[in-house]
Amino acid sequence: MDYAYFLVVLITGIVLVIGGIGLAALISPKSNNPQKREAYESGIPTRGTSWMQFKVGYYLFAILYLMFDVETVFLFPWATVVRDLGVAGLISIIFFLVILILGLAYAWRKGALEWK
Repeated sequence: MDYAYFLVVLITGIVLVIGGIGLAALISPKSNNPQKREAYESGIPTRGTSWMQFKVGYYLFAILYLMFDVETVFLFPWATVVRDLGVAGLISIIFFLVILILGLAYAWRKGALEWK
């Protein structure tokens, strides 16, 4: 009997997604202007090929950003229950922050934060 609710939700979700995509395809304006298929950025036509290699530093910078963003997400729930956790909670969050600070120091020492 528990699977019946799951199937209802699953079928409803599939129908709504397919219905939304179908409705958008039916009522959206259609234009086959050749200018619409051109690559466009900031009003300036592109020169050369659009397939170019990016430096690894950009990806590393993004990963570091995500790492500290996730840290913030974990700190909010901890801050709400810090009084209930006591000393053990304080030690665990200090350990968590030390690991993140060591990661930042490592990235800084390797030059990952230098924008060249």
